[in-house]
Amino acid sequence: MRARGTRETAPGSFRWRAWLLLSVLAVAAIGLVWRAVTLQLVDHGFLARQGDARFSRVLDIAAHRGTITDRYGEPLAVSTPVDSVWVNPGELAQASEQIPRLAAALKLNREDLARRVTSNLDREFLYLARQLQPAAAAQIKALGIPGVYTSREYRRYYPGGEVTGHVLGFTNVDDNGQEGLELAFDHWLAGEDGAKRVIQDRYGRIVQNVASIRPARPGHDLVLSIDLRIQYLAYRELKAAVREQRAQAGSLVVLDVSTGEVLAMVNQPAYNPNDREQLHEAIYRNRAATGIFEPGSSMKPFFVAAGLASGRYDDHTIIDTSPGYFKVGTKIFEDEHNLGAVNIATVLAKSSNVGMAHIALSLPPQLIWSTLSHLGFGQVTTSGYPGESAGLLPDWSQWRPIGIVTMSHGYGLSVTPLQLAHAYATVGAFGVSRPVSFLRVDSPPAGERVLDTRVCRQLVGMLETVVAAEGTGKLASIPGYRVAGKTGTAWKATDGGYSTDHFMAVFGGVAPATAPRLAAVVVLDDPANGQHQGGQVAAPVFSRVVGGALRLLAVPPDAAISSPEELPESPGAGGGSLRTVAEP
Repeated sequence: MRARGTRETAPGSFRWRAWLLLSVLAVAAIGLVWRAVTLQLVDHGFLARQGDARFSRVLDIAAHRGTITDRYGEPLAVSTPVDSVWVNPGELAQASEQIPRLAAALKLNREDLARRVTSNLDREFLYLARQLQPAAAAQIKALGIPGVYTSREYRRYYPGGEVTGHVLGFTNVDDNGQEGLELAFDHWLAGEDGAKRVIQDRYGRIVQNVASIRPARPGHDLVLSIDLRIQYLAYRELKAAVREQRAQAGSLVVLDVSTGEVLAMVNQPAYNPNDREQLHEAIYRNRAATGIFEPGSSMKPFFVAAGLASGRYDDHTIIDTSPGYFKVGTKIFEDEHNLGAVNIATVLAKSSNVGMAHIALSLPPQLIWSTLSHLGFGQVTTSGYPGESAGLLPDWSQWRPIGIVTMSHGYGLSVTPLQLAHAYATVGAFGVSRPVSFLRVDSPPAGERVLDTRVCRQLVGMLETVVAAEGTGKLASIPGYRVAGKTGTAWKATDGGYSTDHFMAVFGGVAPATAPRLAAVVVLDDPANGQHQGGQVAAPVFSRVVGGALRLLAVPPDAAISSPEELPESPGAGGGSLRTVAEP
């Protein structure tokens, strides 16, 4: 008998429950199998791409920019490793609570940083800080903030600072040349960045290098013609002269006569290319190659060269400068003193405006223009320096007598210090014009003959009298070396005419005169310390720089060395009177 209160369970009820459980398990198994098949076969490509997007990265491999050295291998511009901090805005936004920490570490405003991140969520790359020191970037990376990464870059460093700033120029934050030789030879110096694919963890650390996509190609090194020893010397002396004479600016160029190489080029005021706050056009413009000015009496030797080339004049020709003035049209040109009948050497030594007027007006204008053009005036040199000016040399067909006379005194035409130095170098090479080069020249180029050897030898001999005891350029003399050169003093052009209170003081020349090795030009813009003539303020700078350079280069002396004595300063040094020079 069954116990009271119990019920019998039908066997069919158990079977039904078992089948239901088996069916649920079967459906679940089929679902899992289907999902596995879908993930492995159908969605595999999509999922792989999503995984790569989160952990696979293509990283740039920064290329090392080529080093710039002076002619002896001293580094002038090098690239140093730095790190930049960048973020993936989408990843960083997911950890927005970390933004204040990141802003504090980068010394950024947290609201500005949050705004930058949230407004660039459609991007995967956003720079936050460029060119940090590696140690500082490592501290940022050590914070472990998602979406924050660092990348290796290179920053240009200039060991010479101000000394070589104007010649070298500088690069921008992406290490591309922007000014100077950095720009002129950017295609040679710049390398080609490489790329590689890596796997990173969620903190941006590289777990695995997957593949090299493109190897980095470093830039080529560049060897300049600059002699850093002479560059330092020129910088020091020009800076001291500008400060002493209270000049607005100054430029100095030293060329190797035998090769056409630029051994030194400096300007004042100078700038330090390592300090990007100083990168303003008014400061970093290289006046020695891009700035033009009217050269005053330093232009007279090249008009004399035209006269010698014509055959009408030689070193024995006598010119009567009486009565000490010369009238052309309504303009009167004066000398400081009535020199009377003198030879051409005395015309140059005393910088006679009257004597030069006689010579210039006796020559065919086309001959003068041809001589000046062959010497490089009115055209850029072969240096390839970015932004170099061609100066101004009007075509001879536009010349009138008054204009010819003023040009013979260095007005009505414009030159750059580099052009003027090149012209003196051509005379020093006895008529052979060699290409101006900022790159080291291993063998002297043949050059092009533009003046007869006889003409240049006579002219160099005449220019030695300028530096003699009675000449306007006696302060350019160098103990032990014979110097040939010319002073120049010119009024500065202003709106509608010339200022009689502001001057350009110039000295250009070559040494040693028997076999010239160096040519140099010194320009001081508006000296205001009581002296303003080229023979007073520019000639001594030439003496110190070229004299020091000759000794550094071990150039043999070509003159007897006597005991030094004090040379009296002459108020007339630097050229004839400019009081009545006609305006061009």
